[in-house]
Amino acid sequence: MSESHKGPRVAPVVPGTRPELAEMEARIMAERGRISPLYQVLLNSPAVVQGWEAMLTAIRNRIGLSPRLRELVILRVAVLNRAPYEFEAHVPHALNSGMDAGLVDALRTDRAPADIPGLSAQERDVLAFTDAMTRDIDVSDACYDALAPTLGEQGMVELAATVAAYNMVSRFLSALRIGH
Repeated sequence: MSESHKGPRVAPVVPGTRPELAEMEARIMAERGRISPLYQVLLNSPAVVQGWEAMLTAIRNRIGLSPRLRELVILRVAVLNRAPYEFEAHVPHALNSGMDAGLVDALRTDRAPADIPGLSAQERDVLAFTDAMTRDIDVSDACYDALAPTLGEQGMVELAATVAAYNMVSRFLSALRIGH
């Protein structure tokens, strides 16, 4: 296959075509309202899709991190990892979390958090943490310490898990050319 091939590298599973996946498909539909192209590819591995769905559902719907901070992280990871499908999939969630369209557009670039208008100091620190985890892997004490007093231990675990999970999502999407 040539590098210019733009379709997914793994054939999506058409929902409803594999009876052994009916329960998992029903779970995905209940949580997400649809079975997206990402989940159609994930359905090729029942064990992976089951774990993926459990973890991503917890991060998207069950943690204490505010929806706005969560969506800031997701949009930032998508930009840093050149995953436009992920970014676009989360624009409606970002808008629903209270971001305005101008901020969403400003987040489409990888400029420094301090240069993005419309962010609070905490949001700039969250983006700096996201940048450190995504670009450098290591997070400096100064970067961590800027957030820990206000987010607490649970919040820091949830923030790091969100950054890590969406790095996984964007890298999976890119590697298998989902949404290209």
